[in-house]
Amino acid sequence: MRVEQAKSAGFCYGVKRAVEMAEETGRKGEPCYMLGPIIHNAHVVAHLEALGLKQANSIEEIPDGVSVLLRSHGEGRAVHEALEKRGLTILNATCPSVTKIHRIVQKAEADGRRAVIIGTPDHPEVRAIAGWCDAPVVCADGAALEEWMSAQEGQFPITMVAQTTLTQEIWNDCVQKVKKQWTNAEIFDTICGATFQRQSEAISLARRCDGMVVIGDRNSSNTKRLAELCKAHCSKVLLIEEGKELIPSYFDGAAVVGLTAGASTPGWIIKEVRKNMSDEIMEIEESFADLLEKSIKTLHTGEKVTGVVVNVTNTEIEVDLGTKHAGYISEAEMTDDPTAKLQDLVKVGDEIEAFVVRVNDQEGIVTLSKKRLDTVKSWEEVEAAVESKAVLEGVVTEENKGGIVVSVKGVRVFVPASQTGLPRDAEMSVLLKQKVKLRITEVNRARRRVVGSIRAVEAEERAAKAAQVWESIEEGKHYNGVVKSLTSYGAFVDIGGVDGMVHISELSWSRIKHPSEVVNVGDTVDVFVLSFDPEKKKISLGMKDKTQDPWTMFTDKYQVDDVASVRVVKLMPFGAFAEIVPGVDGLIHISQIADHRIDKPADVLAEGDVVDVKITDIDMDKKKVSLSIRALSESAPAYEAEDADEE
Repeated sequence: MRVEQAKSAGFCYGVKRAVEMAEETGRKGEPCYMLGPIIHNAHVVAHLEALGLKQANSIEEIPDGVSVLLRSHGEGRAVHEALEKRGLTILNATCPSVTKIHRIVQKAEADGRRAVIIGTPDHPEVRAIAGWCDAPVVCADGAALEEWMSAQEGQFPITMVAQTTLTQEIWNDCVQKVKKQWTNAEIFDTICGATFQRQSEAISLARRCDGMVVIGDRNSSNTKRLAELCKAHCSKVLLIEEGKELIPSYFDGAAVVGLTAGASTPGWIIKEVRKNMSDEIMEIEESFADLLEKSIKTLHTGEKVTGVVVNVTNTEIEVDLGTKHAGYISEAEMTDDPTAKLQDLVKVGDEIEAFVVRVNDQEGIVTLSKKRLDTVKSWEEVEAAVESKAVLEGVVTEENKGGIVVSVKGVRVFVPASQTGLPRDAEMSVLLKQKVKLRITEVNRARRRVVGSIRAVEAEERAAKAAQVWESIEEGKHYNGVVKSLTSYGAFVDIGGVDGMVHISELSWSRIKHPSEVVNVGDTVDVFVLSFDPEKKKISLGMKDKTQDPWTMFTDKYQVDDVASVRVVKLMPFGAFAEIVPGVDGLIHISQIADHRIDKPADVLAEGDVVDVKITDIDMDKKKVSLSIRALSESAPAYEAEDADEE
């Protein structure tokens, strides 16, 4: 009997990461509890318990002052909050692929969308994903999804994700049904790449082998799915958890037996089974080498592959594909974002999916492209975004005739000048290399034409902010605003989606001729609401500090007969107004400007002049002040007498 082993059998990256984290904690000797089995494999859990880790089935069983290791399947928001409330140290071993799904469903609900999860309802991973939603919908397959959709009275925005170990067949069925029946669907294929590869290899083995051995815990979802897939293509399939369960006679007469293992199966159990399947280990090793060689030869352009990042430089990423070939992704084939650094995008140990661009068997090199794979997925997202009206993000890559081009996950999106959100005469080049949010308005995949609007998103964001302002606005409330424009009579200030006007008289206690003497466009200012009209959508704002009453400051400093240095601010036929302190002006009557007769104040004074005056009268009720230059002149009495004679 010859044995062929799937090259991706055993621990996936997420499970391996979780087990290594647990082993490291155990070796340190720190008190630590696993909240539920860290992975679906009783042998691994027993191994970790032997290292000193303990297992608890509920938070109540965990004592204070210890660390808590969260399993690779993840936990819901309530568990995280409960652990944090008790002050327990959290060691989060959740698979990164699962964590990504948590973020997707969180964002979906934050955007007002309903999260739809395709997976086994009672599976720990699915329960954890649902635990990050307020009103999740969980469907095991396409039939359950179809039943749920038909029971809804109307359509509303939904975001659909998949359990990482879901079969591609079930997922494709669900995607097809949603696209046909639901217009507001946002679809994310979150099946783990390692799962897809493992299942594909298992199917390939089952088709060409006389029998299959599937190793893994019987409670493991991905192991059970592997067995189901193998049974669909092979009549003899044996599911075992360890080597001693192997039944050699089961495969009597079989020439070739395939061997695969679930993502929660450790390498030492796989080796044990392999040893029991043959009298000579070398025979199995050679069979494995044969399979490996075949896998190398079958790599071809356009194939989707999954590998592990083993090195990251400034210009390229090296990927281990599990073959003798070395895979490389250049910076140009990783992202369109000119500001992105490869070291920020991936880390050594990350699992990555890519397209095979070219295979060089002579040099043993495979040229890969993540960008092209992302582009295929991105086209689906872009097409779905038209119906769902989802907001997408991209980077402005070029200025085009009549607009700009934005790269949205590798898809070129044209944004007309009128939809950039810039003023009509503004240079569109200011947007180059900038990250922007936009809404897709038109898609023609046949012509590879996509049109989007930045302005639509900005308008919606501004409208949403404006609604918040109108809901909470009240007289006297302060805002940090931005000066948007100036007129001769005041300044318009954006207080968060709504413009209010600060009248020129409310800009300063001092007398000013134009708002530009106090503020400029773009300034951030502290303003407060004087009055507002929700129906007319008008808001009057003030900037003057009401606690600094100029009249009080004046009366505290001056009294009648005091001499003050003042600035002439306005000339009138009957006299001149002068600023005594900011916000308080006094009148120098024409008869009090000089010790001789003048025809008009401009004969002696000019606006801006600083002169000494005597305060001759203060009207506290009307808040008026009379000033005199003449009273300080030595010849004042003679002038007064002359005036009297003439009168």
